[in-house]
Amino acid sequence: MRIAVGLIEDAPAVRVTLEGAFRGADGSARPPGDYRFTRPEVLEPLEPETAAFVLHDFRIGHGFHWERRRPSAFRGGLRLVPGTGGMTAINDVDLEAYVESVIASEMSAESPTELLRAHAVISRSWVAAQLRTGGGGAFSRRREVSPGEWEITAWYGRERHAGFDVCADDHCQRYQGVPASGTERAWRTVQDTRGRFLVFDGRVCDARFSKCCGGVTEDFRSAWEDRDVPYLRSVCDGAGAAPGVDDDWLRSDWPGAYCRTDDAVLLARIFTSYDRETPDFFRWRVAYSRRELADIVRSRSGIDIGEPMALEPLERGPSGRIVRLRIRGRRASLTVGKELEIRRVLSESHLYSSAFAVDEDGDRIVLSGAGWGHGVGLCQVGAAVMADGGASYEAILGHYYAGAAVEERSPD
Repeated sequence: MRIAVGLIEDAPAVRVTLEGAFRGADGSARPPGDYRFTRPEVLEPLEPETAAFVLHDFRIGHGFHWERRRPSAFRGGLRLVPGTGGMTAINDVDLEAYVESVIASEMSAESPTELLRAHAVISRSWVAAQLRTGGGGAFSRRREVSPGEWEITAWYGRERHAGFDVCADDHCQRYQGVPASGTERAWRTVQDTRGRFLVFDGRVCDARFSKCCGGVTEDFRSAWEDRDVPYLRSVCDGAGAAPGVDDDWLRSDWPGAYCRTDDAVLLARIFTSYDRETPDFFRWRVAYSRRELADIVRSRSGIDIGEPMALEPLERGPSGRIVRLRIRGRRASLTVGKELEIRRVLSESHLYSSAFAVDEDGDRIVLSGAGWGHGVGLCQVGAAVMADGGASYEAILGHYYAGAAVEERSPD
């Protein structure tokens, strides 16, 4: 199976360094060296095992607090096609090579072996499920339900991408090219799990995951469409029963979670260099002045609610993540959902998660939050702690995806 991965969209020009010989669409050789493409091109490596191409303006973390640009090297073929505003760069790569890059991009390739194996299975399963189903849809609605009362509801699926199967960023799975280190471990992990998928009721699972659930994972419906996915239901990220999740719990440093770890050695092994810039992933705190928050809401939503008087959670999921939030302002009120849209509207980039308690401190509104990401499915930090404690990758997957099992099969 070949995967078409969108790397850069709508660039006026694409700067590429070929490391190894490639063949162009006309059959002529493209020797190693630097190129600047402004027209469509198709490049295939003459020696796929060793040749690579380097993109010089590759963006990661688009819209999130770790966003940056850097050069990245990729295996496989490169297609440059016209987009709406420039050239789009697409990498055509074999499924197993794609998975190898994903597991070393989502987490460090130096992570515990059983974490890498678990991630290889779910990353392979996720992309196979996306190609089978079309990504599960997308929804966005903005309306004034009554004078001065606005509502925005949005969630996003894979089919937002046109011309390729998946993107290379967190919207799908991180795919950042050839690992800077740990290449042999990533390759061996993929070989160890080759052809293995997470399966539920005879179908390959849409195996979602996030960085840190904050102590309790979330239901699928809290982040995406209103339907239950049996293997994507909330579970406690720990050995005991799920705690009672309320505002006090969100403010607390709850000790019962796998993902509550301050093991500096383990975190250095599992986090990429830029993920290590986010040390407060389990519990975090953000404070805004009312004027500052009013400006952010207006900029991010396009609706001027005036000075916010209150943030009122209307619906929460079992992890404490807010699914619907009313922001009551002096000029208007705005109700926002779902999880990612709430995070986007309340931050110049994105909040770590929508699991937060709201407090007022004079002119300031304080958000005390839990976790990093949507919280659905596998918790990457929690899974790393399980792996470091001796759990097998099958046990890790069984914990986070109730009722699902690892099977060797072809993707359907």
